[in-house]
Amino acid sequence: MLIARWSVGLLRDTSAVLLDAEVPLERQRAIRGALETRAGDRVLDLHVWRVGPRHLAVLVVLASDEPRAPDVYKERLAAFQDLAHVTVEVRADGARSTAAPLARP
Repeated sequence: MLIARWSVGLLRDTSAVLLDAEVPLERQRAIRGALETRAGDRVLDLHVWRVGPRHLAVLVVLASDEPRAPDVYKERLAAFQDLAHVTVEVRADGARSTAAPLARP
């Protein structure tokens, strides 16, 4: 019985983290907005998850009509003090993946 109670508690405590549901939608929208400030820049895929008590990680795939270096996009996120790890992939507009862009949260 003790192991079953522990297992249920563990699932309850970790399921939001495993499903990227722990980061509020407003926060994800703010990050997306900061990345799409220049016309022609589009977020194709965005994942934000908690990696510590006050630290988030971001993985983003962008398409752009005029692609810039990943560091340019990382700089756009500098105002977000809680982003501890940021990974940016940039694709030229003509190099879009065959997968459709994800729906906006």
